[in-house]
Amino acid sequence: MVYLKGKHILTGKQFTREEIEHVLQVAENFKEELKSRPSLDLTRGQILATLFFEPSTRTRLSFESAMLRLGGSVIGFAEASTSSTAKGESLEDTILTVCQYADVIAMRHPQIGSAERAARVATVPILNGGDGAGQHPTQALLDMLTIKTEKGTIDGLTVALVGDLKNGRTVHALVELLKHYRVNLIFVAPEELKMPLEITESLKSHGVPVKETESLPSALKESDVIYMTRVQKERFQDPQEYEKLKDAFILTRSLVDQAKPGLTIMHPLPRVTEIATDVDSYPGAAYFRQVKNGLYVRMALIALVLGKV
Repeated sequence: MVYLKGKHILTGKQFTREEIEHVLQVAENFKEELKSRPSLDLTRGQILATLFFEPSTRTRLSFESAMLRLGGSVIGFAEASTSSTAKGESLEDTILTVCQYADVIAMRHPQIGSAERAARVATVPILNGGDGAGQHPTQALLDMLTIKTEKGTIDGLTVALVGDLKNGRTVHALVELLKHYRVNLIFVAPEELKMPLEITESLKSHGVPVKETESLPSALKESDVIYMTRVQKERFQDPQEYEKLKDAFILTRSLVDQAKPGLTIMHPLPRVTEIATDVDSYPGAAYFRQVKNGLYVRMALIALVLGKV
């Protein structure tokens, strides 16, 4: 088994299938352990720093909760304006400073490649909580755990990814993990928000069947899992372009009722209008269970990079 002790978690591309399955197994073990007690005692005396230069609810709080559930402590900031970045400090100097205080760093930053920049100077593991429109590997791993938990398997499924595939760091990372499994992928997006060509071509060269469409109803009829994403206002230079595309795909209960039986619905959240609230009562609506899986996966990653499991 390949262990992750001391490693940075930067991109979905870095994982082998063996490593993915090891992370998921550790996460499942923690999920079981927390059923009988509120916290563990694996990281007592160790500190996680959460450096969030960009807004976050689920990622930041689940990282912090994960470290606390493992028995460790947390320091950090929730917006760049409260750090020395506001005074002009470079990302590299911020990382070099925080490495003096913490044993592991979870970071979100608006610039693509920022996590790799941080890793080049860091003396402790960096966990990428999202680098602009680049990658979000910890989200992708919790998505894999959700698919496995909801469907019992990952192999043999048809997975549709819907919405802002151009700017969606969650889907960019997720397909890098899914390519190690026997899956069919359907990309549902308007022309302006299509999955980047280099990602699509890379998947095809890896032997992954990929279909691209602008029809959500047709994708629903074929899919075992549908992964909705919001159109990301913060990634648009032109507000009018955002207004034109923001409601490109809306999943309603009537559409769900016409979908393939047993459909699992996922979303990295936050949602805006792309999933109607009356879908929440559908048994296959897994997006809030997906949130909970983020706790277990981030516990697993922290414990693994610190060499505790």
